[in-house]
Amino acid sequence: MARVELIMPKMGESIMEATILKWLKKPGDKIDQDESVLEVATDKVDTEVPSTHAGVLQEILAKEGEVVKVGKPIAVIISDADVKTKSAAPTNGAATQAIKEVPVTPTAATLPTSVANGSPADYKSARRFYSPLVRNIAKTERIAVAELETIPGTGAAGRVTKKDILAYVQIRGTGTIVPSRTSGTTPLVPAVVSPGDEIIQMDRMRKMIAERMVDSKHVAPHVTSFVEADVTRIVTWRNKVKADFEKREGEPVTFTPIFIEAIVKAIKDFPMINIQVDGDRIIRKKYINIGMAVALPSGNLIVPVIKNADQFSLAGLTKAVNDLARRARENKLKADDLSGGTYTLTNVGTFGNVLGTPIIMQPQVAIMATGAIQKKPAVVETPEGDTIAIRHKMFLSHSYDHRVVDGALGGSFVRRVADYLEKFDSNRAI
Repeated sequence: MARVELIMPKMGESIMEATILKWLKKPGDKIDQDESVLEVATDKVDTEVPSTHAGVLQEILAKEGEVVKVGKPIAVIISDADVKTKSAAPTNGAATQAIKEVPVTPTAATLPTSVANGSPADYKSARRFYSPLVRNIAKTERIAVAELETIPGTGAAGRVTKKDILAYVQIRGTGTIVPSRTSGTTPLVPAVVSPGDEIIQMDRMRKMIAERMVDSKHVAPHVTSFVEADVTRIVTWRNKVKADFEKREGEPVTFTPIFIEAIVKAIKDFPMINIQVDGDRIIRKKYINIGMAVALPSGNLIVPVIKNADQFSLAGLTKAVNDLARRARENKLKADDLSGGTYTLTNVGTFGNVLGTPIIMQPQVAIMATGAIQKKPAVVETPEGDTIAIRHKMFLSHSYDHRVVDGALGGSFVRRVADYLEKFDSNRAI
């Protein structure tokens, strides 16, 4: 009947912390086991955290907007049995002793957050966590939260360290522009806001996308190879089977699962594309997990992952692609749906684009963009000789990390994907 701490759960591979978006319960509320208590956001997805026990929420240890590491306590729950014991008012002090035995972890809510003018600084909207030491220095040096957000951080997850803020203080009075982590570059010409201009504040997801794209460009020297593929067989086959498949399975057949199938086959031929870089070590991944970029109604982009994609049939890939795309647009993805990717596909053809130069999803080393399928006149070899015919063609764009993927490998890989697409069996069943 001990007092129970609700712990920030681990919500996927490589996710080490989460931001508390909203508490769904308040102290004194009764909670059922597995009932959602709060909403949190990671760098991959927003999700709800359920209660591990039934009882009463006694205390909230982390406020909305606070960044909490996985494994840290965020609330205290008294089980139903403890509530009854407390109402019986035992005289032996057992309930009081149980409460004393659980240490209360200090939270950001107890830390000083005032700025130099004496009014509390609002760190709820800050995109990073700031330590008490950094906050105190910011207060002393009259650095507002908005200005603090522009300081590049060298700590974990881009956090501002004591060294970062003191270095900033030294050059602050010189008028030097310090590059923010979001932009990653010193602006040559600052943006000018004119009368009538609309200022749109980036939402949390757009900020994360911006940071990760800049980080990827800084980490990996990008090279892109292009190949044009004749996909006439695929177009003919899809037109032939799509009505029956949708009637039988209730699922549409798109081109994306066919592209994924070809990529998986090529990865088996060139396993050094399915790697990650850790300092001076190359990690060749055992599993083939394919991420697929999905455009959301908000205009943002999210990349759910098909785990063990090489174990799926084409019908299975079709259902997996449709399921992830649907749940992405309905904001029903779980953190695990967005973790563990080893290679990524983005279909820019859905926007009518014929080419794209995609940015690698770290820590992966390559990504492929598929362009729009277009009818084109082409030379076709026949037993009677060459002839001109109308063919369905598309471009494949393969961006890769030139630190570990040379042109021979990167170019051969995209060529192999095109070969698999061109040799597609137009008589196969699904």
